[in-house]
Amino acid sequence: MGEVAEKLERFKVPSVDHILGTPFKVLDSGHVRLIDYMGGDESIVQAARVSYGKGTKKVHEDRGLIRYLMRHHHTTPFEMCEIKLHVRVPMDHWRQWIRHRTANVNEYSTRYSEAIDDTAKTAPDKWRLQSGRNKQGSSGYADVENCGKYLTETEAELHRLLRQEYERRLSLGIAKEQARKDLSLSTYTEAYWKVDLHNLLHFLRLRMDEHAQEEIRSYATTIGEEIVRRWVPITWEAFRDYRMDSLSLTRLDIELIRFKDSIPAMMTAARAFGWLERNEEGNLKANREREEFEVKAMRLGLSTPWVTT
Repeated sequence: MGEVAEKLERFKVPSVDHILGTPFKVLDSGHVRLIDYMGGDESIVQAARVSYGKGTKKVHEDRGLIRYLMRHHHTTPFEMCEIKLHVRVPMDHWRQWIRHRTANVNEYSTRYSEAIDDTAKTAPDKWRLQSGRNKQGSSGYADVENCGKYLTETEAELHRLLRQEYERRLSLGIAKEQARKDLSLSTYTEAYWKVDLHNLLHFLRLRMDEHAQEEIRSYATTIGEEIVRRWVPITWEAFRDYRMDSLSLTRLDIELIRFKDSIPAMMTAARAFGWLERNEEGNLKANREREEFEVKAMRLGLSTPWVTT
């Protein structure tokens, strides 16, 4: 008889087993809940060590190995873990979410089922103003008394009218696939979203960033802090240290930092990069790369002499 195959046991993570199916509220009526998972920190270690054979565990501790993998961008061991979420999210934010084409998705269909009778509402003090520097971003809030209250009232009335017309079409026998066409993008949808850990962390790095839209950032933060942190705590720690809370320095950044003790040399280099061009009024022209460096310099406790020059 042949050798009996070694019996394998499914990796279990008790800290997430007890939250399976628990909805974590996001926005006013949205939620994220864990449906299933495969693997954990141990699975990443197991996958990484298969290349070296037995015995390496004596050389590397699990935490040190995972941090090494994250630090040096070894991605395939993290692909050995998967997670399946059930999400309830407004359609306009779901459009941003679904752009990440690295997951398996099955969404609630309004061709076959009646659209969810719920929409995302905006509080009077939450109407954000368009940023003057970032065409796809916001900056500050509209005045509550002169603007916010009015917009919230008209939003509620618009949602009511659109839902009323949708239901009227259905009552007249109009097909769901056509009756839905004028529903608000703030209408909630639901989906199952299954993704491996490597691609999930990429999603979180982009959508937890302070420049991401506030609403989808709320979803990403909930997924990260409420689920991933419990599921793979060692990986989450490494992710925060080497991705979310780290700095990425370009060649230009490094050259400027080398000149941190010489204002003339730093100014010369910045001019060579084209960062110090001025408009007719004598003010520095907008330059995104320069502005990004200024943020990095601030975190490093360095000064940028052109700010006051």
